Amino acid sequence: MRSIERTLLAWILGALALGAVLVTLATYLVTLDEMGEVFDADLRHVAQAVGGYRDPGRLASAAAPLAAASGAAAAEAAPADGEAPPDAGVIAQAWSPDGRLLYASGPRVALPFATTPGLSRVRVGGDAWVVYTSVRKSGVVQAAQRVAERESMAAESAGRVLPPLLLMVAVVGGLLVLGLRRGLRPLDEAARSVGARSAQALAPIPSDGLPAEILPMVRAINGLIERLAAALATQRRFVADAAHELRTPIAALRLQLQWLQRSGDEASRAEAVADLEAGIARSQRLVEQLLQVARAEPDASQASLQPLDLAALARAAVARFSLRAQHAGLDLGAEVAGPVPAQGDPQQLAVLLDNLIENALRYTPAGGIVDVGADEFDGRPRLRVRDTGPGIPPAERGRVFDRFFRGADAHALARDGGGSGLGLSIVHAIAERHGARVGLHTGAGGLGLEVRVEFARPDLAPS
Repeated sequence: MRSIERTLLAWILGALALGAVLVTLATYLVTLDEMGEVFDADLRHVAQAVGGYRDPGRLASAAAPLAAASGAAAAEAAPADGEAPPDAGVIAQAWSPDGRLLYASGPRVALPFATTPGLSRVRVGGDAWVVYTSVRKSGVVQAAQRVAERESMAAESAGRVLPPLLLMVAVVGGLLVLGLRRGLRPLDEAARSVGARSAQALAPIPSDGLPAEILPMVRAINGLIERLAAALATQRRFVADAAHELRTPIAALRLQLQWLQRSGDEASRAEAVADLEAGIARSQRLVEQLLQVARAEPDASQASLQPLDLAALARAAVARFSLRAQHAGLDLGAEVAGPVPAQGDPQQLAVLLDNLIENALRYTPAGGIVDVGADEFDGRPRLRVRDTGPGIPPAERGRVFDRFFRGADAHALARDGGGSGLGLSIVHAIAERHGARVGLHTGAGGLGLEVRVEFARPDLAPS
């Protein structure tokens, strides 16, 4: 399992370790450069001092102690008998003007004769040497030092810096462990608080005293808990309302069945069978609408939106209800002039139209007109269902989208005693899932009701 604490520690300690290495490397390079300047000056001083002796005998006697004392490395490397070995810090050589070697403090190091004054680098026996050449009338003097000697001393100085840096990394790492555990303790406490709750305990997590870094996550969780509580409350209301609504038709079916069982003649039996069939149809319709409500819930599976033609949907819906409208003595028609492209789920939009048309047919008296249209308004595709029924009073339009809500005169005005109060709730839920809005308007001439479902413009439609 991935751990934020271990990840942070790994990155921070890795960065500190890398910093320690870089500081050590920088120390090595800076020390090497500084020591190079000092030793270059020492080489110049040795060469000039040795060159000041014209007598070869005096030159030989003076060159050795000057070369041996010309730096910390030479002093540390000199043997007990005082003779400077070939690998000591600094060696010196004196030449005659014609190139004869007069003196060499390190006979085993054969520096090449050169007449170019100043500093230079040469390789002798596979080793790199820094050579300072002093050219005089009396001859040539060279003072040299092995490059590896300088690098060794610089590495030693840098090595002394590395252990304290590594100790610092260890100390900082320990402090980070304590700091991270202390800093993440509120998160652990919040996690334990959430884990200890039951499904019914949906109170928000207390956010007082929480660190600023954790506060956005806790607020997001509290928002989720709030939405979950609202969804559960809605679900509980829905289950309670559904149970209440189903109780009445089931009781009616039981009474109709008893009436059928007690029918003594054929006419009474036929009437009881007809009532029982109508009761079963109403119960079936109620169950279907309850299933439609469940499918249209915001937390249900997302609708599969695809390109479609609202005009074709309108014509198909009119065809499905044409026979029913004819038996009710209503004029049902489609008002479409051409294709109306939109994005949507064809099955859910068919359910939306079915509920709108069914409501219009139920409440429109015989001889009335129900029109189903599809067009564009201000670049927005829309569906329209208009009827010449009694309409919905303005005072009730704000509540008709609530589940199981029926208007005060719904039972008296409906053709079959009124529906379940779920039709417009289903329409509203399906419209929301499509990013559309439902509007209720008075029909033409102040009669009836016109329901408009306006979708987003095609370039802004949800994908």
